[in-house]
Amino acid sequence: LSPGFTAVTGETGAGKTMVVTSLGLLLGGRADPALVRIGAEKAVVEGRIAVPEGAPVVVRVEEAGAELDDGALLISRTVSAEGRSRAHLGGRSVPVGMLAELADELVAVHGQTDQQGLLKLTRQRQALDRYAGDAVAVPLAKYAEAYRRLRAVSVELEEIVTRARERAQEADMLRFGLEEIAGVEPRAGEDVELAEEAERLGHAEALSSAATAAHAALAGNPEDPEGIDAATLVAGAQRALDAVRSHDPALAALADRIGEIGILLGDVAGELAGYADDLDADPLRLAAVEERRAALNALTRKYGENIAAVLGWAEEGTSRLTELDSDDDRIGELTAERDALRTELGGLAQALTDARTEAAERFAAAVTAELASLAMPHARVSFALRQTEDPEGVEVGGRTVAYGPSGVDEVELLLAPHPGAPPRPIAKGASGGELSRVMLAVEVVFAGTDPVPTYLFDEVDAGVGGKAAVEIGRRLARLAKTAQVVVVTHLPQVAAFADRQLLVEKT
Repeated sequence: LSPGFTAVTGETGAGKTMVVTSLGLLLGGRADPALVRIGAEKAVVEGRIAVPEGAPVVVRVEEAGAELDDGALLISRTVSAEGRSRAHLGGRSVPVGMLAELADELVAVHGQTDQQGLLKLTRQRQALDRYAGDAVAVPLAKYAEAYRRLRAVSVELEEIVTRARERAQEADMLRFGLEEIAGVEPRAGEDVELAEEAERLGHAEALSSAATAAHAALAGNPEDPEGIDAATLVAGAQRALDAVRSHDPALAALADRIGEIGILLGDVAGELAGYADDLDADPLRLAAVEERRAALNALTRKYGENIAAVLGWAEEGTSRLTELDSDDDRIGELTAERDALRTELGGLAQALTDARTEAAERFAAAVTAELASLAMPHARVSFALRQTEDPEGVEVGGRTVAYGPSGVDEVELLLAPHPGAPPRPIAKGASGGELSRVMLAVEVVFAGTDPVPTYLFDEVDAGVGGKAAVEIGRRLARLAKTAQVVVVTHLPQVAAFADRQLLVEKT
């Protein structure tokens, strides 16, 4: 299919609608086994779609693991005679639903039985916003930012309120633990000190005996005046050397070192005597130490492997308890911020509604004027902008209405095909042929603002002829200046405007 305007023509029954059917399959349409030729195992459709660099669809394609082939996207769809369907996108097998997601951004199909694109309410609102330009874009950007902030605040507030019971239980547990630790009043390193003291008190008798025996060996035993001790022997050695030290400096130096040994022996002996005297063998003190150690061990079983870890837990617990106790204040702050954001959002939503209402009037007038030249002189197009009541929503115009990321408006295109007929949604208010012409008029008005690069019209000229058919062809040609247009037609007045003719023959 060439760029610009391609006309697909041929006798009735030749198979022109196969183009529409094939594109429908490529774009995620329902797989009907009746499409498979009798006697064949399967039907296959393949498409190659040129995708502009940087287009949003490229991101979706890459997320699916598919690849572009020299800037083009390859799509294939296989339908078996049993009705099973397989889809491939850029060389990767994908769910059929993925093709349907991409369809909105690639091709708008307007046919007797397959209406897409602007029939979707979301696309109608998006197209209206683009048609309105900065009048909607500026307040919409501010609204979107306020909406994101409101969502974040609401999520945090909901989390705090929803988890209030859990957080209250956590606070009670922390209070209990902190009170238990505060009741014991542990000191850093106390567990190590008490372990050493308990070891010493538990072996006091043996330690005292050893210290006494060592003291006697160094300084003598008063109960055994004839005994020989280390201090006496060293003193004798020093006296022997002192008698002759003046004759040799080397010997004098050795005598001095022996004197130092004597002094050291005296110091150690004195400390041993003091140790033995100071050693506390009081069983009451040992009991008190063990009792204190038991209290500390009760803390280490619950809050840490040692007292240092217990004190660390207490410090963190105090900080966490302060945070939990401040929930009420935080709830108040978040509630106030949420209410302020809702008020701001309501004002921005009102500005959006006003801008859309003004743009919708201009749009409706333009489309109605187009329809007058497309053999629908009495048709009238209008927009319905509605809001849905929601007690949890935002206040707009004295009403509390539902809101979303794009505002509070539900936008719908309506058609009154003849005088006296009530306006109805375009999908319900027009016959197949009229609907194609309405969509053509809409696309012409939106030419350049709707991002879909390809349009397919099937029987857009149904029920018209003469001058009206010429006007249809002229408008299709105008639309083809900004997009690729493929038209299935049987009227020469329409086909004459095409840049490329494709003739379908049945043989």
